[in-house]
Amino acid sequence: MIVVIDYGIGNLGSVVKAFKYLGVPVKLTASPDEIREADGIVLPGVGAFGHGVENLEKYNLKRVIRELIEEGKPFLGICLGMQLLFSGSEEAPGVRGLGIIKGIVQKFDPSNVGKIPHIGWNKVNIIKEDPLFYNLNTSPYLYFVHSFFARTSEGDNIIGETCYGKQRFVSVVRSNNAWEIQGHPEKSSRTGLKILQNFSEVVNRWK
Repeated sequence: MIVVIDYGIGNLGSVVKAFKYLGVPVKLTASPDEIREADGIVLPGVGAFGHGVENLEKYNLKRVIRELIEEGKPFLGICLGMQLLFSGSEEAPGVRGLGIIKGIVQKFDPSNVGKIPHIGWNKVNIIKEDPLFYNLNTSPYLYFVHSFFARTSEGDNIIGETCYGKQRFVSVVRSNNAWEIQGHPEKSSRTGLKILQNFSEVVNRWK
């Protein structure tokens, strides 16, 4: 069973539908007890960093997420769900993220990228082999929607990078059993479905 965390942030239903399409058992819940019982956890999200942290705290989810990642349970953060695992964000100064990945989330500089937000299909340059991208080419295209991007000093954890205009940014990062991806697999056609399928297979092996 994969649990998609329901913390009142948009785009959750699309992720649930994608797993159902793949035939993967999935549940949408905000219950810490049900999240603890899951074999794998997905934290999607579209929206503001501060609002995301506020809602995680509102539903008492920050602690359980940290605990389960530390226990080694497979975890996938998508878009805002990726950014929330970092230390903090320029979008919400003073608001602490989950701190699973050391680094800060920054806003795109219009002089480097032109139009903000970054919306549409873009290439992910895979720089390290990883089971999340099993049986995909080294430069798959994913669908992106975001105005902020993550920076990390943990270079060994970077799986993929993407270029938007003159700005290169981390688009896939992994810390042990926790994967974070800036693009939207649930909106990325066959490539995205393959990524979600690969994650479900990681979960099966972990069981």
